[in-house]
Amino acid sequence: EVQLVESGGGLVQAGGSLRLSCAASGFTFDDYAIGWFRQAPGKEREGVSCISSSDGSTYYADSVKDRFTISTDNAKNTVYLQMNSLKPEDTAVYYCAADIIDGSWSPWVDGPLLYEYEYWGQGTQVTVSS
Repeated sequence: EVQLVESGGGLVQAGGSLRLSCAASGFTFDDYAIGWFRQAPGKEREGVSCISSSDGSTYYADSVKDRFTISTDNAKNTVYLQMNSLKPEDTAVYYCAADIIDGSWSPWVDGPLLYEYEYWGQGTQVTVSS
């Protein structure tokens, strides 16, 4: 059974940093992508970043580019989202998700699409105070 567990959320002041972790278990797939999404109160869930397991290609939403960095530790089956220069508008529940790739896949086209992802974590709250 595939499981994704997020951690690392919390309360931080504007300008601060947090590192989110997504620990994956039960994975037996050769080609997949891990994405980070977020959902603020009253808003739709949106794609933040993703990374491909095959070549490490990445996607970042314009709103987080140059502030957030996605990375992987394959030995720990964990994907990280380093978030720097946090802003109040980054406040949201952050989810990681896994997309099992069985054909062509582009981080910039498929990465931000919620319906591409088959497995989801439970989410972790990030709150940025002004």
